[in-house]
Amino acid sequence: PGPWTIIAGDGRVKTPSADPAHIYQNVLVTLDADKGINNGEPCLHAMWFGRIAPRPGEAATHIGAGTGYYTALLAKLVAPGPVTAFELDAALAASAEQNLTAYENVAVIHGNAVTSPLPASDIIYVNAGVAAPPAAWLKALKPGGRMVFPWRPAERVALAVLVTSTEFGFACQPFMGSWFIPCVGASTPEPSAKIPDREKAARSRSIWLISDKAPDRTATAIIGEVWFSSHGVGRGRGMSALR
Repeated sequence: PGPWTIIAGDGRVKTPSADPAHIYQNVLVTLDADKGINNGEPCLHAMWFGRIAPRPGEAATHIGAGTGYYTALLAKLVAPGPVTAFELDAALAASAEQNLTAYENVAVIHGNAVTSPLPASDIIYVNAGVAAPPAAWLKALKPGGRMVFPWRPAERVALAVLVTSTEFGFACQPFMGSWFIPCVGASTPEPSAKIPDREKAARSRSIWLISDKAPDRTATAIIGEVWFSSHGVGRGRGMSALR
């Protein structure tokens, strides 16, 4: 319930009342100021939803659910399909569970999606910045499944990336700038990682599991269990992902 602290442009202000009209705008609503957590920019999420194109009956996984606002939108878009929402922060997870009580197709999990098994998903919607997506997330995508995530392999590289699971591998498309709080357990690349600059990162067109296909000269980044390539997927490009 309001009043709320909102962020618009470079300013931060407390709304004069609890009238929802104050937050039915393209503003950020502060959830935890000390941790830098907010509800996310509505226009950004509208663009992301347009990219992943949720369809009725699909199974969705939301990583970094916060208080559940965008989980609720996913639940509406994929109904009667199931939505599994992960939230690591205990207070936010409890709030999301309460807020989503009316949504019978939503299950809220207080836990770390990096170390927890993900259900097989048509959509994986990630709202925390990762140095690279864990291999388990890619493996959780059903054929034709889509994942959108904030890619943050370096301080100056912050891109939203759409991944599509195809017959021949994981196609990817960086499509806009994107700044999110770090994903616990997946935001720090190992010292031996090949870190891209923004130009190289933006040229990435596919993601491969290192266990499936060794990095080659097309690699734009090699981080953790995966590597990014400037070449797209296609017949003869390499093995498709393990299922």
